[in-house]
Amino acid sequence: MKNKTINNKLLRLLPSESLDLLLPCLDFVELTSGETIDHVNRPIEHLYFVNRGVISLVKVMRDGRSVEVGAVGIEGITDPIALFGIDDAVIEAMVQVPGNAFRVGRKVLSSRMAEDAALRDLMQRYARFAYGQLVQTAACNRLHMLTQRACRWILTTHDSALADSFSLTHEFMAMMLGVPRSSVTLAVRELREAGFISYSRGRMNVIDRAGLRDASCECYFENIAEMKRLFGSIPPDLDDVPNQG
Repeated sequence: MKNKTINNKLLRLLPSESLDLLLPCLDFVELTSGETIDHVNRPIEHLYFVNRGVISLVKVMRDGRSVEVGAVGIEGITDPIALFGIDDAVIEAMVQVPGNAFRVGRKVLSSRMAEDAALRDLMQRYARFAYGQLVQTAACNRLHMLTQRACRWILTTHDSALADSFSLTHEFMAMMLGVPRSSVTLAVRELREAGFISYSRGRMNVIDRAGLRDASCECYFENIAEMKRLFGSIPPDLDDVPNQG
């Protein structure tokens, strides 16, 4: 475990003594694209500190349609509500961009929180941040243009993929944005013609990150500002995520 690079911001924000106590409880696992790690109304056994990649929080409707209402990347952990007495998942959690994570048993992490004030405080602040993300996403989906939202999601995904090129299919983008695939095709074409991205065979390549930032809605920046407000100093090498290839 000590030889694994820690990209997850929550783990990096822990005091060294808290991190040293938590590390033996963590399992390093691979995240496979399309893998569902939490099912609605089923017990939450593990939580995942995302270390690379993106896990989508998905609402599935009765007719089978689904939409992403939030996402967890290297800034966070899945299902923080499980740490405060909620045993069953209230939303599907599915791997959107493959990568890896540090997995921990729910009961184990709850026990460590009871013993460690710094860990408990960090998890409480992250639970607030995660709730704020859901609120921001709901407003974004209702008020902002599709192209703006697409830029936001590509930037967010880019941050946690830790690479300029990553897997992102039309199906996932349609689910992320809550629109038909035909609308995704038009949005991708617009961003490609602007020179911001290239896209082929389910592979997204970010070419002009500054252009995406300029074209994004305010929500991308609001989430970053809220993280800084709640967590204070973020490790500088992760404040504006580097591309590791």
